Amino acid sequence: MVGEELKAYFRENSFVRQHLSSYNKFVDKNLQEIISSSEKISTNIEGFEIKLGRIRLEKPMVIEADGSRREIIPNEARVRNITYSAPIFLEVIPIMHGIESLISEVYIGELPVMIKSKLCYLENMGKEELIESGEDPNDPGGYFIINGSEKVLVGIEDLAPNRLITTKEDLKKLTISKIFSTRTGFRARCVVERKEDGTMKADFPSSPSELRLTVLLKALGLKSNNEILANIPGDMSLKNDLLINFEVDTTKNTPEALLKIGKMLMPTREEDEQLLRAELLLDSYLLPHISTEKEARMKKAKFLIEMAYRANLVGTGRVPPDDKDHYANKRVKLSGMLMEELFRYAFQFLVRDIQYQASRAEARGRRLIVQNLVRPDALSDKMRTSLATGNWIAGQTGVAQLLDRTSYLATMSHLRRVNSPLSKKHPHFLARDLHGTHWGKLCPTESPEGPNIALVKNLALITEITPGEEKIETIYDKIREFGLKAL
Repeated sequence: MVGEELKAYFRENSFVRQHLSSYNKFVDKNLQEIISSSEKISTNIEGFEIKLGRIRLEKPMVIEADGSRREIIPNEARVRNITYSAPIFLEVIPIMHGIESLISEVYIGELPVMIKSKLCYLENMGKEELIESGEDPNDPGGYFIINGSEKVLVGIEDLAPNRLITTKEDLKKLTISKIFSTRTGFRARCVVERKEDGTMKADFPSSPSELRLTVLLKALGLKSNNEILANIPGDMSLKNDLLINFEVDTTKNTPEALLKIGKMLMPTREEDEQLLRAELLLDSYLLPHISTEKEARMKKAKFLIEMAYRANLVGTGRVPPDDKDHYANKRVKLSGMLMEELFRYAFQFLVRDIQYQASRAEARGRRLIVQNLVRPDALSDKMRTSLATGNWIAGQTGVAQLLDRTSYLATMSHLRRVNSPLSKKHPHFLARDLHGTHWGKLCPTESPEGPNIALVKNLALITEITPGEEKIETIYDKIREFGLKAL
């Protein structure tokens, strides 16, 4: 009976559904979001800008030696040792001294195409058509063909972004509330540390060392000690902690707190520069998932108070620390998210190259034609190199791997693999242990022996991973809209 149910399930669902749905989401939504986040490309030439519009993808093609373009199927890419990729076209509008020129569509590079994704010719082929094309009708897809080699992007298990986790470090006698605040590709580790004596400090990217939490709260707009106390939950224990921190905090208001942070960052500069640097730090690098606008500083202050409250509860033993190995606190980066990271990095490189080419053309007295400023290889080569070598951004290695074709089962296993970013050289006993929340999600037995044991895992047979998350506010708006329609 169970076997029949599984057969029925896999008649409707692919073994690599998680990769395909993730990649399709990247193509449908994330590509345009990356382009839209840039809006304009500013150059070093006075009055000259390039406004970016919609992105368009075609089906996979190959450019022959004579310059002609034609369609290509995966089997030909394997045999000829070329990359199975689709051309990318982008709408650009040159702006000279505020006057927009006509919209033109520019070829900006090639995007590697996942086999059997919505960009692939094999997506809707039947069994006979697949055999005619030289493909295995039982092959599930979910991988790429780079320079003729089949490459799979292995899922990466990591702590959930934008989720508050509070833990204790007994050796350092610290309680730490941390959140990996993530916004449009930027990931900031924001921390509130509480020592046993109740003193607290904050840490986030580019922040000065030994930054007192109370100084940071005042800089964000809580103007005095009394205002800070008025915004905390009605808990005497946290108030006592803050009173201890007030004793070593000499700042009395927001301007003083901002200036103190500015002096810690730029001790030799003028006060105006120090204040601007401090404000930039708070808006751009502190809890960016909330906002990067000045108006959101009070929200950030209240969130930091919540982090301090959690650290106090765990530090005083009233609440147990969060379990980092609980799978509710984990997320798996699938092919779509990994390709999004790679494309964002490659596109930023392309933008810098366009700026350089524009400056070069101006210096040589040439006419500024956008088509001549874009070098498609700048984007294509970055993406192709990462997929070919497995070396990803932020120093990650082994992300793209040569697909295991030893047997059909070995291929299926490889396509459903999940790697942990933890170093195999360290014991990480708790991270390697079988956890109760793995039930129904990960296979408890399929893992390599040796140093990689339990750091390399495999998804359970019918595990599904949703590609992305929705904010609570978005879900609430949908429910509210549905309720209003029902009325």
